[in-house]
Amino acid sequence: MANKADVNLTGVKQSKGVWLVKVPKYLSLQWDKATEKREVGKITIGKYVCFSLNEDLTTLCTAGDKDASLQVPREHPFTMHTEGGQTMAIFSQSDTGSGSGVSGSLEGMVVHRAECRPVVNDDYMRLKKLQLKESTKPQRLSQQLEKAVTTIFKPVANHDFNLEHEKKKKSDGKMVRAERQIVLDMLFSAFEKHQYYNIKDLVDITKQPVTYLKEIVREIGVYNSKGAHKSTWELKPEYRHYQSAEEEEEMQTT
Repeated sequence: MANKADVNLTGVKQSKGVWLVKVPKYLSLQWDKATEKREVGKITIGKYVCFSLNEDLTTLCTAGDKDASLQVPREHPFTMHTEGGQTMAIFSQSDTGSGSGVSGSLEGMVVHRAECRPVVNDDYMRLKKLQLKESTKPQRLSQQLEKAVTTIFKPVANHDFNLEHEKKKKSDGKMVRAERQIVLDMLFSAFEKHQYYNIKDLVDITKQPVTYLKEIVREIGVYNSKGAHKSTWELKPEYRHYQSAEEEEEMQTT
């Protein structure tokens, strides 16, 4: 996480037990329509557990819609599940409002797991039919035009990046193969400054054709195909303390 968040663990001391309930998507959408602190329904706990949705939240569509009469089911009995030896907890997350990020709180430990399922009646079947109809609608539709399109979009003669590339080619000129020893001296001089290079940087340094340069680099270097320096070259261990011929001659004269 980019920002550190404080976690309130008072729920552990309070030993709060919570229910983890899976609900249908349409039911959660209906809950979102309710105003803040408004009652969305009631849960009856007896021999069986059942959730009853408030009647004013059963209308699926807004007034004036052709499906305004469609109602979602009100009664949703719970199907209880065993814990299966798992220990689960419920956390909530909220914005601190101070610009320091978010804060989390432990709401409690899961004591029951359940699934909220609707009673299969006429309202439920109509709802499923509508959902199936919506899912089969194509996301894009073809449309026949009554008038021909007269707007003409003229293509760009040459894009800026192409012009820049051509300019660079002219300024650099055609790459000509240098003598092998000269290329080696340039490579060893570069590797004395940095341990890792990608082939593109070595081409810019030596001004050599990439195919010719790779032949030389393969003889003295090792390619890193993974790790922190992926897709880069480094010198083989036996070449890491190389000195050019000119440097050796200078050392001998001194």
